[in-house]
Amino acid sequence: MPTIKHTLIGPIRQAVTMANLPLKGALKDEQMEIISEAGILIKNDRILQIGSYWDMYPEAQSIGAEILNLKGDFVALPGLIDCHTHICFGGSRAKDYAMRNAGKSYLEIAKAGGGIWDTVTKTRKAGLEKLVQLTIQRANRHLKDGITTIEVKSGYGLSVEEELKMLRAIKQARENTHADLIPTCLAAHIPPKDFEGTHRDYLKAIAEELFPILKEEGLSNRIDAFIEDTAFSAEDIQSYFHKAKEMGFDITVHADQFYAGGSQVAVDFGAISADHLEASGEKEIRILAALDTIAVALPGASMGLGVPYTPARKLLDAGASLAIASDWNPGSAPMGDLLMQASILGTFEKLSNAEVLAGITCRAAAALNLNDRGHLVSGLLADIILFPTDDYREITYQQGRLKPGMVFKNGVRV
Repeated sequence: MPTIKHTLIGPIRQAVTMANLPLKGALKDEQMEIISEAGILIKNDRILQIGSYWDMYPEAQSIGAEILNLKGDFVALPGLIDCHTHICFGGSRAKDYAMRNAGKSYLEIAKAGGGIWDTVTKTRKAGLEKLVQLTIQRANRHLKDGITTIEVKSGYGLSVEEELKMLRAIKQARENTHADLIPTCLAAHIPPKDFEGTHRDYLKAIAEELFPILKEEGLSNRIDAFIEDTAFSAEDIQSYFHKAKEMGFDITVHADQFYAGGSQVAVDFGAISADHLEASGEKEIRILAALDTIAVALPGASMGLGVPYTPARKLLDAGASLAIASDWNPGSAPMGDLLMQASILGTFEKLSNAEVLAGITCRAAAALNLNDRGHLVSGLLADIILFPTDDYREITYQQGRLKPGMVFKNGVRV
């Protein structure tokens, strides 16, 4: 018989459960369930019960639960979820950042040896072991900030061999950190400079040679592509995504970052999410709101590139579901501070606390097609973070400066 462990955490001044919120549309703070003087009873890796700490305390004692009696004020939230990152990479692009701030264009930076291809070159030079180490370090930094689930993309390999190296590195990193790493294959990031053939030839080779290995080794169940003038067109990607769908992969799309069009591809293929959307107009907002594809705002990229934010307010008011992610990557979003970025997006786009917090918990879980986390409710994973404050509004008010004092992943304090 497996060992059963019970743990009771409390009393918690406010437990913000994120329960019973609609997946789509605008949210008001009054819609959030907040339990005062709360207790959370954990059984192994799952939440068994959440409610009044003092009502639960005698029962917890009777079953021999470990009691984590909190001293001081704490606010509990579900573990945060970053549903779009590129934290498996080699090297730095500090030179790009300096050139961009000095007024150089994307094309000028690329001609000077910068851009995504610079990171491809550096990532290819990094060995498997080095990529594992770097990914673990970045994941653990995120975990310390209360981010218990992290999507991680490939896309700096751009060949079958190098994409496999990245995805194997992500898999090994996942086995060596408490955070959950959700791997995504982004072999369709940009057309590789060293591939002899057309863009479509490259995509065909990836689909035929790489996709079966992903399934065989369990390296990823998610396929992403960058739909953009400098990457792949909507026409280029058709056969690639058809093949991915036939093989049972989930689809996600880098869409509408600089030019509109990618969001239409996302909805056409029933993508789980369409990410970026800085260039989305009324047409794109309307089609995303009408269907179930999650819109993912990436404020870190807007900060890094100095471009407008995703029209989050318009998306929510139109009825779309909005998640918020860091886009942590070496080029356009090197900061990697999800809570700070989400808080500042809320300021510029006039988002309620409920909308910001849902965007990095329950709605971010939906963007990864995960239904076992993102809320503090019975039966879900005991991914819990505790902020040292007596008022949940301090979390966004301090714009990321207030960090969790305790982080629990799968019921274990990490």
